[in-house]
Amino acid sequence: MATLILVRHGRSTANTAGVLAGWTPGVALDERGAAQAAALPGRLAGVPIAAAVTSPLQRCRETLQPLLDARPELPVHTDERIGECQYGDWSGRKLAELADEPLMEVVQQHPSAAAFPGGESIRAMQARAVDAVREWNARVEAEYGEDAVYLMCSHGDIIKSLVADALGLHLDLFQRVHVDPCSVTVIRYTRLRPFLVRLGDTGDFAALIPRERSGGGAAEVGGGAGAP
Repeated sequence: MATLILVRHGRSTANTAGVLAGWTPGVALDERGAAQAAALPGRLAGVPIAAAVTSPLQRCRETLQPLLDARPELPVHTDERIGECQYGDWSGRKLAELADEPLMEVVQQHPSAAAFPGGESIRAMQARAVDAVREWNARVEAEYGEDAVYLMCSHGDIIKSLVADALGLHLDLFQRVHVDPCSVTVIRYTRLRPFLVRLGDTGDFAALIPRERSGGGAAEVGGGAGAP
């Protein structure tokens, strides 16, 4: 079956502001995010991408645009199922403020039981994203052949949940996965099982430099801002 390249959007204004963006309109790439997006065509040079699929949100469309400019013949499709988690009443709120919410502990430790007030459950988020990938795998293979490679530009929690599905991890373990802004994750699907080929690859090791952190090792809901 097809090989899927998952690209998390570049760093956004919400990432640097410490805000849980969700589906809030007008969240764009910041200066660093735009530079990350501009570097994406070079990072993927030589990879024969058959098609691209993107979340409808602005930060994903902006991330994908330099690649589309470099490959004007590349078909691009929009799929709401790989859009960000519907955080509901949490959307637009500061992550530091949300850390004190009782639900945040459930999101961290037992995410399969977590549902955001006025939004969706993490289970529903994963289910729609997995359904989208399965359908696109079949569509891409039918149109371009079993060795085809295609790309999806999506969001941190979506990509983490797809990695968990590919590895056969229970959703309660998906917070152990981390993907930085504009990182590349690759999953090769076969008839019997998927293979995780790359995880959160940015080619930049600045994120490994120790720096002051808060949260006691908690996963950053929404994906975090990556290296400074």
